[in-house]
Amino acid sequence: MLQFISKLFGGKKSERDIRELLPIVEQINAHYAELQSLTDDELRAKTQEFKRRIADATGDIEKRIEELREKLRSDTEEEFDRVAVHEEIEELEKELHETIEETLDEILPEAFAVVKDTCRRLVGKEFEVVGHKVVWDMIPFDVQLIGGIVLHQGKIAEMATGEGKTLVATLPIYLNALPGKGVHIVTVNDYLARRDSEWMEPIFEFHGLSVGCIQNTMDSRQRREMYARDITYGTNNEFGFDYLRDNMVVDPADIVQRPHNYAIVDEVDSVLIDEARTPLIISGPVGETEHKFDEMKPRVERLVNAQNALVAKILAEAERLLAEGKTDEAGVLLYRAQRGLPKNKKLLKLFSEPENKALAQKTEYIYRADNARRMPEIIEELYFSIEENTHTVDLTEKGREFLAPSKEEADFFVLPDLPSQLSQLEALNLPPDEMQRKRDELQKIYADRSDRIHTVHQLLKAYCLYEKDVEYVIQDGKVMIVDTFTGRILPGRRYSDGLHQAIEAKENVKVESDTQTLATITLQNYFRLYRKLAGMTGTAETEAAEFYEIYKLDVVVIPTNKPCIRIDHDDQIYRTKREKYNAVIDLIEERRKKRQPVLVGTTSVEVSETISRMLKRRNIPHSVLNAKQHQREAEIVTNAGQPGVVTIATNMAGRGTDIKLGPGVREVGGLLIVGTERHEARRIDRQLRGRAGRQGDPGESIFFISLEDDLMRLFGSDRIARVMTRFGAQEGDVLSHPIITKSVERAQKKVEENNFGIRKRLLEYDDVMNQQRTVIYNRRRQALTGENLKDEILDMLDQYAEDLADRHWEAGTLDELREEVRRNLVVDIAFDREKLDVGGVKELKEQIVKAATAFLQRKERELTPPVMQQLMRIAMLQVIDIRWKEHLREMDELKEGIHMRAYGQKDPLIEYKKEALDMFIQMIGMINQEVLGMVFRLYPVPEQLVRRPVGPRPQDLQTTHRETAGMGYHADRPPVPGQPEAPAEAHGEKRMPVRKEKEPGRNDPCPCGSGKKYKKCHGAS
Repeated sequence: MLQFISKLFGGKKSERDIRELLPIVEQINAHYAELQSLTDDELRAKTQEFKRRIADATGDIEKRIEELREKLRSDTEEEFDRVAVHEEIEELEKELHETIEETLDEILPEAFAVVKDTCRRLVGKEFEVVGHKVVWDMIPFDVQLIGGIVLHQGKIAEMATGEGKTLVATLPIYLNALPGKGVHIVTVNDYLARRDSEWMEPIFEFHGLSVGCIQNTMDSRQRREMYARDITYGTNNEFGFDYLRDNMVVDPADIVQRPHNYAIVDEVDSVLIDEARTPLIISGPVGETEHKFDEMKPRVERLVNAQNALVAKILAEAERLLAEGKTDEAGVLLYRAQRGLPKNKKLLKLFSEPENKALAQKTEYIYRADNARRMPEIIEELYFSIEENTHTVDLTEKGREFLAPSKEEADFFVLPDLPSQLSQLEALNLPPDEMQRKRDELQKIYADRSDRIHTVHQLLKAYCLYEKDVEYVIQDGKVMIVDTFTGRILPGRRYSDGLHQAIEAKENVKVESDTQTLATITLQNYFRLYRKLAGMTGTAETEAAEFYEIYKLDVVVIPTNKPCIRIDHDDQIYRTKREKYNAVIDLIEERRKKRQPVLVGTTSVEVSETISRMLKRRNIPHSVLNAKQHQREAEIVTNAGQPGVVTIATNMAGRGTDIKLGPGVREVGGLLIVGTERHEARRIDRQLRGRAGRQGDPGESIFFISLEDDLMRLFGSDRIARVMTRFGAQEGDVLSHPIITKSVERAQKKVEENNFGIRKRLLEYDDVMNQQRTVIYNRRRQALTGENLKDEILDMLDQYAEDLADRHWEAGTLDELREEVRRNLVVDIAFDREKLDVGGVKELKEQIVKAATAFLQRKERELTPPVMQQLMRIAMLQVIDIRWKEHLREMDELKEGIHMRAYGQKDPLIEYKKEALDMFIQMIGMINQEVLGMVFRLYPVPEQLVRRPVGPRPQDLQTTHRETAGMGYHADRPPVPGQPEAPAEAHGEKRMPVRKEKEPGRNDPCPCGSGKKYKKCHGAS
């Protein structure tokens, strides 16, 4: 029946996708047959022919765009609507992109055939790739042609490991490089960027297309040269940071990137899913800052030790009650211990008995019922409570008393009720100076305690939720984060919100000083800048919904060139990790005797070293690849297919490196993949499985799981635990069945949905910033690249005059208005009182504008138009940079504390959007006023303006790929009953941003981020 329904609706989506592309593949192969008779020069001439066809189709549009841009740059007396010109350019650029796409679609079959025939002509030739000699032996298969078409269409091509994705990308790269707008190929590390660019360069070089590669060590001059080439390879971090740096430069010559045209993202799931939770941040020093981590560390250590002793006592009592058959009382104690220290070894051992785990879960359901009304009964006995699923730690009243036992310290960890105490101060009717001093003291007490509580919470997380050699390693006296998806060290990556400093204090390494954000963007919003985006990976289908919802990217599953004959065994489930690891070692020993290579995949450095120690005890030679040995990655993974070789790899480090089978390996079953744990994401497991069975090779995969594994413990073991109890599983017994494997995958889906929620929440927060960033960067770029700013200055003046007139006319304070104009604009206005009596506020505004405009014209004649234009440009850049930097700091402060609004039954995201908009409107007003002040007041020496402006020094900037743990994106949860309500104010002794409830001015940029003026956008109604 299912097959009948499938045929009725055209089969699976993947089958329908491929069926639609097969006619294009036939056209490509027909052209390919014809091209083989051409000489090399005749084949090269095809590239010039394609370029001419594109130029003929787009010439008129490009000419009109350039005319409009010149109009914006020119100092003409002709009046025109600059906003309308920008909108026309935007429409023309859209039309240009559509025309290019239509032309590329027309020439695709012939262009792909040209690339295929170029590959044929290169066969047997030798090239040097990253220092090694490589002989070309590749001509695209039909399935690779399909993959190339999918990438050109701006979709994701899912192709199995070993199917030649690097070669597939050359087809759309060549085609999309023809218009000369630039093509970016994004890889996961510098080595792969360099390898792929050198490996594929002969194809492009044959046709006169230039290839560049961005490396971490390059300076801005080298980067600009690489971006100027037709094709540029690089990593997601380098592309993202270059975009941010481009929007900080003060000289157009320092801009390195061209407009974002087309990008192909290799390992697209790793870049756009795994990395998407971590914003790119450029920060600078903030001078000497004090932190409380070293001060609070001894107290927190004593608190953690006290909780350890308490949990040990609770578990001993729970064991006694279990022995007496008092299961209900024991269940309460087991759940209390779980909330106290979920990773306690004694607790994990008790939970290896399925009935104990089921008992704790039953208790949890009871106490979480009715909006967790009875939860205080569980946690009030503890010093602090841990919610492992959401990575949160909460101090209890008992914990606060332990941290501050003396009477003098009684209120150390209690935040004052600021609103009520300020109200009490108002009632005292103190003199203004005394009132202000009392207010400042109260604010300081609040800030100090808030900072202290925040520090304690982060230290508790560091001690209880983050483990060395699991989440991070210590190298060269620094805390280095380990990527949970690839097992690689992430240099330059830091946890946010003080968590990284807390871990540094815990590990007794130097606690790094604070930095201030100067520019930031998420990878999600960076890659949405591209006109066309495509991606390729071996595993994308499980995340297809997220790819479409966030990036509007469709996933197309490409069939393998040869059928996959790998055998995927059902999961082997044990009660404890010890039993599981012993079973893994037994299997490795058995298969090594057959000379079958084994690749063991682990989820952490700690597990890889545990397996390594166990193998050493049995004298089994092996290689270990994890975050501590990542330099040998390519070498270790390449040799993993040799007879009898045993390789341990953290997750699947080495992606992008092919594992080819050695002599005699096919006959013994091919490469055996052994997973020591299910990862939280199904596609990571699929990546591991995919290392075996490439290009029709034989292979096997099998996963070993225990009820103590994090995934099973947190999300999926209750059902499996009941099954093991029913069958009376004993020590060393294994459970294996397709139903169990499906149950594990359901647990993984739960985690994937949770992680998607976190990423989506992050994007919703960053979309607020992205709208603001777009407005500011567009305004800054227009000033930087030479657009004439006179009209914009006059628009600012018009708005400023309107605000002044409205404010002072009603108050009848014309003398004060005159003084304010004299102070801010150095313009002295002689008001015509008779006209004012007739025209009112409108006439007042016109007189201000007339006097100020006349002054500006006199100043321009005195300084000369070029010098005046340069003055306006520098004023705009300097003020925008200062105010944007200040705005980012205030937004960081707002973000740190915004999740606490949930305790007051408010949606933190709505509160964030509202306050962010108020702050942005206020910032735009300040920018306009300060730019006007500089343009009117300053009389620079012309030689000073000719000199190159000074921007931030590169050596002072720090690039960070920020981990979002602790940033509150997943903390928008209802308050736990029994916990005190958290106040809305942000943490720390920081200047609170001033809020100003005010509509944007008519000529201000619309806060919605459209780039239009408010009066032309949301103000039109």
